[in-house]
Amino acid sequence: MPTISKKGHDMPASPIRKLVPYAEQATKEGKSIYYLNIGQPDIKTPNVALEAVKNNNVEILSYSRSEGSDTYRKKLAKYYNSHNIKVTHKDIIVTSGASEALLFLFSSIMDPGDEVIISEPFYANYIAFSTASGVNVIPAICDIDDNFALPSIEAFEKLITPKTKAILICNPGNPTGYLYSKQEIEKLASIVIKHDLFLVADEVYREFVYDGHKHYSIMGVDGIDQNAVIIDSVSKRYSMCGARVGCLVSKNIKVMQTVLKFAQARLSPPTYAQIASEAALDTPQSYFDDVIKEYVDRRDTLIAELQKIDGIKVAKPKGAFYCIVELPIKNSDDFAQWLLEDFEVNNETIMVAPAGGFYSTPGIGLNQIRIAYVLNKESLIKAVRILKEALKVYKD
Repeated sequence: MPTISKKGHDMPASPIRKLVPYAEQATKEGKSIYYLNIGQPDIKTPNVALEAVKNNNVEILSYSRSEGSDTYRKKLAKYYNSHNIKVTHKDIIVTSGASEALLFLFSSIMDPGDEVIISEPFYANYIAFSTASGVNVIPAICDIDDNFALPSIEAFEKLITPKTKAILICNPGNPTGYLYSKQEIEKLASIVIKHDLFLVADEVYREFVYDGHKHYSIMGVDGIDQNAVIIDSVSKRYSMCGARVGCLVSKNIKVMQTVLKFAQARLSPPTYAQIASEAALDTPQSYFDDVIKEYVDRRDTLIAELQKIDGIKVAKPKGAFYCIVELPIKNSDDFAQWLLEDFEVNNETIMVAPAGGFYSTPGIGLNQIRIAYVLNKESLIKAVRILKEALKVYKD
């Protein structure tokens, strides 16, 4: 019988999506589910983006340029400049989501067997992208007791080997909601300059920063133009996950020329989605003000309810819309499946993301879950009450 590749065998299943069959079965059985497992905002997509698709004069849905349309990239460049990221449209390549941007980048800057250091826990698909590229993930472990702050510079430098090619962060972070301080960004910049590495920042949650804090982009740091690469997306910013439009931003010409070759091989990013994404850049600031206020209210509600449960530990996010919760259990994979298969309160249950899949270090995070607070406050309160009741009766 023909066999699959080692790479295919090693490719991890999504810790977020692998429970979907159990959720579908629970729904068939008549249960209502509060979905806390996936970062799909319930915030409405800006109308300006939807109208741009509904009302246009496109007669032939043709290919765009491989790097994305000029009009969209020029408009994106203005957006970035307004956030102190000094770039031109030539420094931007549009991709089919941030995922494709990372896949192209990994293939462009790393060979099989090379290493990327990632602050852990991290977005689960970073492992998938690394596996697909033959790259080894080296985790810089961050601890819930320290609210997932970056390790010391000494600890970070101990992870660097001759195989290290890049450091990757998500800022603000998925799954932790951690927001890197200016000092931490400058610390990372000094490390990559000293060791001649790339610093890659997934900044898709840039707008979602709370409590008066400020987002510091890696491309706001002087002296690292040749080291810095930003990964971005419209998915969360404009609640346009289904558009599948992201981009890669860098002033390193060799990196951009190489990424473009991969972009050419897949022809072009989707035309209609670029039309919507270009229009979305006209979204007024009032939209973000309202969204941020809503997420802060949700976060505060969620944290307050979680803290009423004995035996749990939760880190308070400063950005994005996720938090990691440590539970008094041994295995959150089993717990998450049990919630869908065998538990309900008044015919309602919850779906959570087991946090073990956000770690590459074996044995870490097995008693943790990630919660995405993308539901309204009333639903979050009900969901946490279901969690509280579940923990009373669950047996490892």
